[in-house]
Amino acid sequence: MADLILRNGKIWTVNRRQPLAQAVAVHQGRILAVGSNAEIDALRGKDTQVVDLKGRLMLPGFHDSHVHFYTGGTRLAGVQLRDAATPEEFRRRIAAFAAKQPKKRWITGGDWDHENFPSAQLPVKDWIDAVTPDHPVFVNRLDGHMALANSVALRLAGVTRDSKDPPGGAIVRDAMGNPTGVLKDSAMDAVFRVIPEPAAAEIEEGLRAAMRYANSRGVTSVTDVSASPEVLRVYQSLLAHGALTVRVYGLQPLSRWQRLAATGITAGFGGEYLRIGGLKGFSDGSLGSTTAWFFEPYSDAPETSGLPGEDLIPITRMRDNLLGADAAGLQLAIHAIGDRANETMLSLFDEVIRKNGPRDRRFRIEHAQHLRFADMPRFAKLGVIASMQPYHAIDDGRWADKRIGAERAKGTYAFRSLIDAGATLAFGSDWFVAPIDPLLGIYAAATRRTLDGKRPGGWVPEQKITVAEAIEAYTLGSAKASFEEPVKGTIESGKYADFVVLQEDILNIPVERIDKVVVGLTIIGGRIVHAFR
Repeated sequence: MADLILRNGKIWTVNRRQPLAQAVAVHQGRILAVGSNAEIDALRGKDTQVVDLKGRLMLPGFHDSHVHFYTGGTRLAGVQLRDAATPEEFRRRIAAFAAKQPKKRWITGGDWDHENFPSAQLPVKDWIDAVTPDHPVFVNRLDGHMALANSVALRLAGVTRDSKDPPGGAIVRDAMGNPTGVLKDSAMDAVFRVIPEPAAAEIEEGLRAAMRYANSRGVTSVTDVSASPEVLRVYQSLLAHGALTVRVYGLQPLSRWQRLAATGITAGFGGEYLRIGGLKGFSDGSLGSTTAWFFEPYSDAPETSGLPGEDLIPITRMRDNLLGADAAGLQLAIHAIGDRANETMLSLFDEVIRKNGPRDRRFRIEHAQHLRFADMPRFAKLGVIASMQPYHAIDDGRWADKRIGAERAKGTYAFRSLIDAGATLAFGSDWFVAPIDPLLGIYAAATRRTLDGKRPGGWVPEQKITVAEAIEAYTLGSAKASFEEPVKGTIESGKYADFVVLQEDILNIPVERIDKVVVGLTIIGGRIVHAFR
C-alpha cells in the first residue's frame, strides 16, 4: 500500500515512455506507481495520505546543477547591492549595514553590478572608506569574479601599489598606480586569506536558510560547486539529524584532487541525500569582469582578450590535474566562459579520453557561455555536458553586445544549437550570482527577454528552446550530470518521490507569464517541505 498518493493532477513525468499521468503513489520515499486516478486509488490503504492536486501541474523536483549553496544562504542576511543603481545608493546601503554590525566584523557579499551605474564605472574604495572606518569590507560583483575592498581590508591583506598582479588575476589601479580597491579573480585571494573562517554554527545557519529558500522555489536537489570540507561536514551533521531537505552533490576544488583520490572515492560516492566525487576547476573568469578568455579582444576593451584561469596557468598544470583526477575515477567540471576557454577545455577533455581510454565520464563544462559554432558538436561527440544557467542570458543580454559584439553573441547561451547538436544540457542558477529559481530559468530559456525590457522578442532569439526542453534540462539533464538518472529526473516507478507542484500550467500559459508562476508544493522523498500559503 502507498504511504502517499497525489491524484487528480496533470503530471508531466519527463519520461518519454509515459509523458502524462493523473496520479502517483509513493512508498517509503520512492515512487510506487504512476498512472490514472483509478489505477493509483487501488493502492490506497487506511493510513495513506492523499493530496488532491486539483488539476495542477506536477513535475519532477527541480535539480539546480550549479549553486554556491552556503554562500547563497549567507547572502540572504547580508548587505544587498545587486540593484544599487548609483554610487550614492551603493555607499548608503553599505553605511546602513555597517552601522548595525559590531566593530571589526567583516562585511562581505553584496553582489553589486557596475553595469547598473551611470557610465558602468567600477566602484572604488573612496566611495565607502568614510562610512566604514571600523569594518573591513570586501563586497563582490554579482558574478563573483571581482570584488571591492575598502582601505581597511586592503591593509589587512597587504595589497599596496607595489603589489604585483598574480597569475590569473588583476589589481585595478588608478592613474597614479594606486589600487582602487577592485580586485579581479585570483587577485582576490589576498583578501580571502585574511577573512576569518566561519564557525560550524554559522555554516549551519546559512545552509538551513538556503534549503528553506530553495524548497520554496521547487528545488529538491543541488550540485554545490563550492562544497568545502567545512561545509561538507555540516551537510553530514544535518543528514545525521534528518534535517537535509535537498539532495546534495558536492564538488571539491580541482587543485585538491589528490586529497580526494587518496581516499579511494570516485564519482558519485555517497547515499540518497549526500554525494561527492566531482571536481570543479577554472579555465577563465567572467564576461562582466572582462576576464572571460576569448580568441579576439573585447569590443569595449580592445587592450585585452581576457585571462586564462589560475588552474590553466600553465596549461600543463591543468592537463596534469585532469589526467590524474580522471584516472582516479573522479568527475571533472570546469568553468569556461569565453570561446577560447571553452575550446581549450574541449581539446583537453579530448586528450584525456585518448590517453586514459573510454568510459562513462560525463565531463561537465560549467557555463559553456560563449561558443564558436564549430565547437558545439564537440560536446555530444566527447560526451561533455553543458551545465548552463539560462537566467544569465536575460541579465547579461542587457550589455553583452557592447562587450563582444553582435556577431560573437550569436554563440552565447546557445541552448538551441547545443540541443540540436545532440548535447545534454543541465540547467542551474549559479546562485548566489543569480536567483535560485528554476521558473525564472525556464522563462529565460524560452523567451530570452532581457531584464531591461528592451528585447521583447528575445536576445539572440534563434537560441530559444521550448518550455518542455527547459524543464528536462532542469530535471533529467541535471540528474544525468551527476550520474543520478536511474533514481531521479523523471516521475517513474522506483525513483525518488521528489516533486514540484505549480499553481499554473507552464506548458500551456503564455511563456511571458512563467516568471510570475508560484510553487504550490515541494516534496522530497514523499515528504512535503514547502507549501504555498
